[in-house]
Amino acid sequence: MDYAMTIYNYGSINLDLVYRVTHLPQPGETLSSLSLEKGLGGKGANQSVAIAKAGGTVFHLGAVCSDGDKLLQQMSDAGVDVTHVASLDDATGHAVIYVDDEAENAIVLHPGANEAHSLSVVEKGLCKASQGDWLLMQNETKWIRQAAALEITSRMKTAFAAAPFNPDVVDDVLGHIDLLAVNENEAEQLKQSLPHRTDDLNSIDMLVTRGADGAEFRGRDGTTIRVPAFSVNAVDTTGAGDTYLGYFLACLDAGLSIEPAMTRASAASALQVTKPGASEAIPDAKAVDIFLDERQGT
Repeated sequence: MDYAMTIYNYGSINLDLVYRVTHLPQPGETLSSLSLEKGLGGKGANQSVAIAKAGGTVFHLGAVCSDGDKLLQQMSDAGVDVTHVASLDDATGHAVIYVDDEAENAIVLHPGANEAHSLSVVEKGLCKASQGDWLLMQNETKWIRQAAALEITSRMKTAFAAAPFNPDVVDDVLGHIDLLAVNENEAEQLKQSLPHRTDDLNSIDMLVTRGADGAEFRGRDGTTIRVPAFSVNAVDTTGAGDTYLGYFLACLDAGLSIEPAMTRASAASALQVTKPGASEAIPDAKAVDIFLDERQGT
């Protein structure tokens, strides 16, 4: 596949602290973990790694503290350009993640440097962006509204992953984005929270991921495309949605049409959940090719 354009990803970089537990803790419950794993995470970092492993060109925009050097090295090793990631005198963002025996998870985030940087980090990072390049954002950084409204952004294609879900942020950026990515719960929240923006939601493309039930693409032209998920034995679902979106965008950027892009994204996320961890579990394009060959009998 020929990747002609560039994806700029303004997003979070976190240190993930993953605790394996027998079940997700209930209110007031103290639970001993079965194990602890540390690794690169954050929706932004996960999606950048997925784009790079799919074969795309991706520049990550964001910030870490001095203790984030190892995380940046992991991103760079995966093929992500981290030139525009700022280093701050603050805590690197981190996430405490509980994963139970059913591979379900619960996550607590501390934003740290993801929200401590200035808008100039985004402005400087986009200074060489070209018309037709993608800007990808998630709701784990501070300057989403301002970044969406930048003059240079108007010449780019813009995708927004609306997680963690905040209807006010979605309301503010709707007029500036081309693709909105949500999971099925967020799609329902969107319908309930922004009934007055139905026309605007219908004027952009929307990708709705549904976990084991696959995904749905709702085009601004009124078309709907559904692609089922591949059945696998899931070990850890952390980062599955990020893997899907990263692969999907990389495939679109490569010139694939919607359905084959969704199929590759589905295969990538299926492989990703069969291993523990977030970004480190994301497969490369060759692994996805092999998986598809095996599943589709080609």
